[in-house]
Amino acid sequence: MKDYLIRGLSFDGQIRAVAVNATETVAEAQKRHDSWSASSAALGRTMVASLMLGATVKGDDKLTVKVQGNGPAGAIVVDADGKGHVKGYIQNPHVSLPLNSKGKIDVRGAVGTEGFLTVIKDLGLKEPFSGQVPLISGELGEDFTYYLANSEQVPSAVGLSVLVDPDESILASGGFMIQVMPDATDETITEIETRLKEIPLVSGLIEQGETPEEILYRLLGKENVTILDKMPVEFYCDCSKEKFSDALISLGVSDIQEMIDEDQGAEAVCHFCNNKYQYTEADLLEVIEEINAQSTNEDN
Repeated sequence: MKDYLIRGLSFDGQIRAVAVNATETVAEAQKRHDSWSASSAALGRTMVASLMLGATVKGDDKLTVKVQGNGPAGAIVVDADGKGHVKGYIQNPHVSLPLNSKGKIDVRGAVGTEGFLTVIKDLGLKEPFSGQVPLISGELGEDFTYYLANSEQVPSAVGLSVLVDPDESILASGGFMIQVMPDATDETITEIETRLKEIPLVSGLIEQGETPEEILYRLLGKENVTILDKMPVEFYCDCSKEKFSDALISLGVSDIQEMIDEDQGAEAVCHFCNNKYQYTEADLLEVIEEINAQSTNEDN
């Protein structure tokens, strides 16, 4: 089953809901970063959450999620947009910990319980929207739930799940986001809270073949759900040699000349996807020429 995300409404618009299967997407990130189980789960959960947050913005709008905890995995940075594209990296991909007391991957141990969750949304306005909350759990589902309630003032329930095989490959990954609208009744909220307590891990359901639609039906009752749209999701990085050349320009002539003198070239590596770009001595001399040309234009 290809990765995709659905958005829906429930209980006559009292509830807004999103669910996603992101198994192949997270698997691509795991392969690119050669991440181990605890890091894979932490990065994967953050990517799943970012995809669902991305589903709340328009197509070309973008958002960046940063998880900065005090655990051994270090910082996590994920970019997503309204088109189902996501990319991300984790500072220390090689973190594998003993299972926690519930026999699950110890995401809290990898992320840490002190630090911050930050979401920056570029909505095409003069200034991006930025919201930040302290980490309250480190498991990430509860942290994103806390972020939505406190920074966006939307009471929500967020479920994030990544199932990692002993060989470090990703068996399943996905999640849901249930958001309560202002006119929701107490009866509706109570019913959803009951269903939330009963739902198994989303990754387990996905591994068994359940679709995002069926996961929402479990959470909200099939008779209550109206599916609004369905969108493919994927790991997608828009890096290029040209973009890195623009970054090299900002270094200045002396630094680039040093690269030529010491290494006769340079290599740039994208944090998000690990693609490598080689710059020969001739390439770097072209960058220097461009800097000098810009400087001449500015002087004129």
